[in-house]
Amino acid sequence: MYFVYILKCADDTLYTGIATELERRVKEHNNSDKGAKYTRMRRPVTLVYSEKYPDRSSASKREYEIKKKMSRAEKLKLIED
Repeated sequence: MYFVYILKCADDTLYTGIATELERRVKEHNNSDKGAKYTRMRRPVTLVYSEKYPDRSSASKREYEIKKKMSRAEKLKLIED
């Protein structure tokens, strides 16, 4: 099982990623050097959205859609819904 997730950073920006263990990954973003370089400078981060996918391929495709094709406004609407 894979998760596509969106984090809200302390500076109010959004970060999108994928993970197999969502809770562990969020902890890494907040507490470890294993967190993304982007989030390390913007801690603390909060999980605001996630979706489940059966395989890495479909999760990666969805991550790309969110990261590269959606505006901030569209991401915020996704989170709200």
